[in-house]
Amino acid sequence: MLIIPAIDLKDGACVRLRQGRMEDSTVFSDDPVAMAAKWVEGGCRRLHLVDLNGAFEGQPVNGDVVTAIARRYPNLPIQIGGGIRSLETIEHYVKAGVSYVIIGTKAVKEPEFVAEACRAFPGKVIVGLDAKDGFVATDGWAEVSSVQVIDLAKRFEADGVSAIVYTDIAKDGMMQGCNIPFTAALAAATRIPVIASGGIHNLGDIQALLNAKAPGIIGAITGRAIYEGTLDVAEAQALCDREQR
Repeated sequence: MLIIPAIDLKDGACVRLRQGRMEDSTVFSDDPVAMAAKWVEGGCRRLHLVDLNGAFEGQPVNGDVVTAIARRYPNLPIQIGGGIRSLETIEHYVKAGVSYVIIGTKAVKEPEFVAEACRAFPGKVIVGLDAKDGFVATDGWAEVSSVQVIDLAKRFEADGVSAIVYTDIAKDGMMQGCNIPFTAALAAATRIPVIASGGIHNLGDIQALLNAKAPGIIGAITGRAIYEGTLDVAEAQALCDREQR
């Protein structure tokens, strides 16, 4: 399992939100490229970037920062989400050196777009499913749909999706542990690998994820915990490596 540091971009700065609320953000750095360097030097093997402005506006806003990080670390897998709603945007990011694009809102509202994107950019597409009480949320979590997470995940199995990033909105940024039962249930219900997101606080939360013994969970995204120092990236990755030998 990979420990994947998150860099959430808002107005060019690196921030963290609580439960997806733009008005409840903490700025951790005004230099996201330097922040990326910190996590790379700390031993991470993948980065998770989110264009928060883009998620709300429906198009990339912090694309220049994403491109700068990808160019600085050309051999590091980078996944980017937020405002990705066209093949042109995906092409831009792929050309910039990004390894994976995360389709969220568009995947819920137009599921056929996922299949189209997978055909155009095989191996490059991740679906982001953000949920509240088991139902998928869209538009930067501003809207909650009537679509069940597991039902939607199964729909994408034949499309060639590389992974699903599952976030429980109630847990995100709260540092109270992620929703392990539902994450494990999702991994068991679909053939698509799952990346857990939201609520990881410390090494105990990583151990709990590993204890779920869900082989379909291939990674865990962590944000506020590594910024506030309650979780060390290198220590967490070492734990995962030991457990999964």
